[in-house]
Amino acid sequence: MPLICFASPKGGVGKSTLAANVAYELSKAGWRVLALDLDPQNALRLHFGVSLHDADGFMHTLPTQPNWRTVMMRTPSGVNVLPYGTTDMKTALSVSHRLGDHPDLLGEPIADMLAQPGVVVVVDTEPGPSASLAAVLPIVDLLVTILLVDSMSTALVPSIDSGRAYGVDWTKRGAAEGPRNQTFVLNQFDPRTRLGPVIAQGLSRHVGDRLLGLVHRDEHVAEAAAAQKLVGDYSPMAQASFDIRRIAQAISNRLGAPAPVTH
Repeated sequence: MPLICFASPKGGVGKSTLAANVAYELSKAGWRVLALDLDPQNALRLHFGVSLHDADGFMHTLPTQPNWRTVMMRTPSGVNVLPYGTTDMKTALSVSHRLGDHPDLLGEPIADMLAQPGVVVVVDTEPGPSASLAAVLPIVDLLVTILLVDSMSTALVPSIDSGRAYGVDWTKRGAAEGPRNQTFVLNQFDPRTRLGPVIAQGLSRHVGDRLLGLVHRDEHVAEAAAAQKLVGDYSPMAQASFDIRRIAQAISNRLGAPAPVTH
């Protein structure tokens, strides 16, 4: 089944927030969703109401080859979650080093996850190049790059298209503008600013049909995160909720009809 990877060249763009909320909207649309956090910040779980003090996870013990089923968390949202796990910098660096040498440590359990009938796996990666991103890129069905609507994002587009932003060189594979499965989401668009509409139009023209959608700057997103809730539950009529639902629908359209959910 499909593997959807949320990535970004830099932090602070709302990647984890969108990964969590799109996973939720896909679940509501009928997909069986497993959300996997590969970012040592371990933030993805918080959007699903997992306690801040819950240290359990999958990635922080990856070198011991844990059984992902035993640490998977079932959440009220309907999305199953595999947190990174609470860890320190030394452990996170050790995991990254081992994964760089042995990418199958992650590739094999993800393949097992994808073998589950009707499951779509949504992966949240750490910003920029990483050993975990390198391990999943060869098997990703849809790569979703999150960009802010600002001048810095415009400057990053060439390195994203070439793959340098993610530590690869797609141009050597004959893909001058990245792989066919690369898509984009523009986040925190504010039409009231002088540059916002200009930058959004320019980015939209450049990425063309690779653009899944645009999410408006909306205070309900930060409020939902503070309440450890998903935006669609916290404020279903908010502009950002509509935007995220449209993005989830665009992803569903690319993936095809979801398999029926069975309990």
